[in-house]
Amino acid sequence: MGNMRALVTGGGGFLGRYIVEQLLARGDHVRIFSGQQYPELAALGVESRVGDLEDKPTVEAACEGVDVVFHAAARPGIWGPWRLFHGINTRGTEHVIDGCRKHRVGRLVFTSSPSVVYDGHDHQGADESLPYASRFLCHYPHSKALAEQAVLAANARDGLATCALRPHLIWGPRDTQLIPRLIARAKRGQLRRVGDGRNLISMVYVENAARAHLLAADALSPTSPVAGQAYFINEPAPVNLWDWINTLLGRAGLPPVTKSISATAASAIGAALEGLHLLFKIPSEPRMTRFLASQLSRSHWYRVDKARRDFAFESAVTVEEGLRRLEPELRASP
Repeated sequence: MGNMRALVTGGGGFLGRYIVEQLLARGDHVRIFSGQQYPELAALGVESRVGDLEDKPTVEAACEGVDVVFHAAARPGIWGPWRLFHGINTRGTEHVIDGCRKHRVGRLVFTSSPSVVYDGHDHQGADESLPYASRFLCHYPHSKALAEQAVLAANARDGLATCALRPHLIWGPRDTQLIPRLIARAKRGQLRRVGDGRNLISMVYVENAARAHLLAADALSPTSPVAGQAYFINEPAPVNLWDWINTLLGRAGLPPVTKSISATAASAIGAALEGLHLLFKIPSEPRMTRFLASQLSRSHWYRVDKARRDFAFESAVTVEEGLRRLEPELRASP
């Protein structure tokens, strides 16, 4: 499109930075809202607003004078107090919505998560007709589900058009969460296959996830089919989770996972560790939780037909090319 004025919350983060770079590449003006300054982005002409999503006046001020908001900032993780997840992911999103409405922003694209519908059962070729989960095993998906519902409910209010994207297992260069933790555990000999190793999952290369955000924003208007809708975003074909993990380990020069534990045992261990961490007020994340045990042993893969139909989503970077770009970081991991 070009010449669009965009705000990217979390613009210095993993996904957010790729959204920023793709906007800049086509000539859009970009402002980010984050918890710190990023001199390297400022050098590219990015405007920066520093603040906290829980600070409503600061969030609202960041929304002034833009055409579209990409709300990618969130508190990730599967452990921690409810007040932090709810304050940042849910209340923070409500502040973004209020900022959009106050300053008559036309479009809001929210980065959600497939975990908002994850109910602990296998999801195989599922689509957006899945209802929100009625029970959550950790606070992150619960807080994101509430946030997504608020975003979609805000559609068509005060001229605001909204949509929510649910990218699944984002991976690629500059990741600071998923892959670094995987490699670190492998190097410590702490990886175990959970379940029978046959579960299929969806994943998405980070540049493809960012591209989906731009495509959705460009198609979003009060009268478009995108308005008020949620979309799964991932590569079209699922992969075997444990084959995928072993592929990453191989690219990092590490041996494959050979030891295993049953899903039932992993879930029981997760429940016990959660209880111990709560009882003794241990702030660190347990090595296993019930949510993690379920995610590692169950299938969860999703169709992208709706995103293809409504805003022509297709992956621009192949999985093999993504692996080639990621491999230097995998081999350089400490």
